[in-house]
Amino acid sequence: MTSRKHDVPEELLSQLLANYQNPEDLIGENGLLKELTKRLVERALDTEMTEHLGHDKHQSVGNAKGNTRNGR
Repeated sequence: MTSRKHDVPEELLSQLLANYQNPEDLIGENGLLKELTKRLVERALDTEMTEHLGHDKHQSVGNAKGNTRNGR
């Protein structure tokens, strides 16, 4: 038996599935699964960029000639 790394609260699942009426709402082109995947990947990449550059988005950088975020 494996232990779960991340327990998702039942309340969160209920909120996410509140408007669920058919499978397309979940797995369709504009479904919840696609939106969650997109947002999780974007958040992870943003966190990785912050770690790599050593500063948050929109934070002024003392060394402007080093690695900076250019908005892209």
